[in-house]
Amino acid sequence: MLTEFKLPTLGENIASGVVTKIMVNVGDAVKKDQMVLELETDKAVLEVPSPESGVVKEILIKTGQAAKVGQVVMKIEAGAAAAKPAAEKAPEPPKKEEPPAPAAKPAAAAPSVQTPPPASRMEAPSVASLIPAKDVPAAPSVRKFAREIGIEVSQVPGSGPKGRISIEDVKAYAKAINTGIARSGGGVAAQPLPDFSKWGTVERQPLSQLRKKAAEHLTYAWSTIPHVTQFDKADITELEKLRKRFAKKAESKGGKLTITPFLLKVLAAAMKAFPQFNASLDMARGEVVYKKYFHVGIAVDTDRGLLVPVVRDVDKKNIFELATELNQLAEKARTRKLTLEEMQGSSITLTNLGGIGGTYFTPIVNWPDVAILGVSRGTLEPVYIENHIVARLMLPLSLSYDHRLIDGADGARFLRWVAEAIQQPLLMELEG
Repeated sequence: MLTEFKLPTLGENIASGVVTKIMVNVGDAVKKDQMVLELETDKAVLEVPSPESGVVKEILIKTGQAAKVGQVVMKIEAGAAAAKPAAEKAPEPPKKEEPPAPAAKPAAAAPSVQTPPPASRMEAPSVASLIPAKDVPAAPSVRKFAREIGIEVSQVPGSGPKGRISIEDVKAYAKAINTGIARSGGGVAAQPLPDFSKWGTVERQPLSQLRKKAAEHLTYAWSTIPHVTQFDKADITELEKLRKRFAKKAESKGGKLTITPFLLKVLAAAMKAFPQFNASLDMARGEVVYKKYFHVGIAVDTDRGLLVPVVRDVDKKNIFELATELNQLAEKARTRKLTLEEMQGSSITLTNLGGIGGTYFTPIVNWPDVAILGVSRGTLEPVYIENHIVARLMLPLSLSYDHRLIDGADGARFLRWVAEAIQQPLLMELEG
C-alpha cells in the first residue's frame, strides 16, 4: 500500500523548515523511525524519522527547499522493506549529488535576500532595487522632506499619475515603518543596501534559518533591553592549580575540566545571593518573574553559528557532573543533535571566549534573561600583595545586564561577588 509521508509537527511554534539533507533515495528500503530527512528550522537542526517500514517510491522535496508541517514529502510503499534491508543503502546518502545544492539555494533565494523585509517592516511596501534619485518621480520639496525624516524616497510607492510621489505618500510610508517597529517591540528599521556590484564582483548567499533567527533575536534583545556592561578581574591562580590537579579525574568520568564548570557553580550561588539576576521582566503585565530554579545557558561556537544549550539545575550538580554534561552538550551542538528543549529555559547565560583570546567584550543579554557573563582569556599579571609584587593569573570578566531591573551598583556588587567566589575554589563542590 502506497502511503503519503507528511512532515510531522517539529516542535512548539515551528511551522516549517528548510531541507538540508535527504538521507534516502527512491528505491531505498527504510525501517520505521529510521532518520530520512534533516531540516533546519529557525531554532535547531532536526532529523525526521520515517513513520513506517517500506520502500521509498517517490521523493517530493529537494535539498534547499522549504517544507511545511503537514506537507507530503515522500511516498512510501509499506511492507516492502523486508527483502531489501535499509542498512544496505546506508553508504549511498553521502554519494548523493549534494554539492550543487548550496549553489542552487542562493539562486532560488536571491530575490528575498536582495530586499529582506524584516519583521518590523511587514506593513511597509518595498521595491526590488534602488532607483537613482534623479529618476524618482518626486518634486524637490518631496525629496527634501523625505531626507529630513530619514526616508529613502526611491522606496516610497507613489499614488499620483505615473507613480508620482507626494509628501502624503512619504508620510504614509514612514507611518507604515513606524507601526511595524512598534509592533515588533522597537528597533531601527533596516535600510536598503546600495548596489555593491557597481564597484566590483559580489556574491549573495541566503542566511541559514538559524542565522536568521539569531539575527532577529539579537536585534530584539539589543533594541529592547537597556544594556549596561560592568568589567572586573578575578585571580584564578589557585583555581588553575585545582583544575590541573583534577583534570584527569574529570576525563575518566567523560568530561573535560575547563574553568567553565567552576563558573557555573559560582553563577548558581551568585543568583541565590542576588535574586534579581535570576528573573525576567514581563512589561506587558508590569511584573517581575523570579525563578526558583538555576539553569545556565552556555554559548557554543559551531560551524553554523552560535548555539546556546542550557545546563539545568546547576546548583544540584558537582563539578565533575557539570564537566561531563558540558562536554555532551557541546558535542551535540557541533553535530546538530541538540533538541529545542535543550536550548530553552535559561536563568542566565555564560559565554567564554578565553580559548580564542581577547581581554574584555560587551556580550548581549540573551532575552528573556536579564544578564550574561562574558569571560576572556586569563593572563599572568603583576599584582601587589602584602608589600610584594607577584605574578598572578587574572581572568577578565564582562557582565552585561538589563538596567530596567538591575541598577549599576547591584551589577558591580554581583560581579565583585562572582570574582571573589572564583578566588576561593576550595569552597566549591567537586564531587558533592
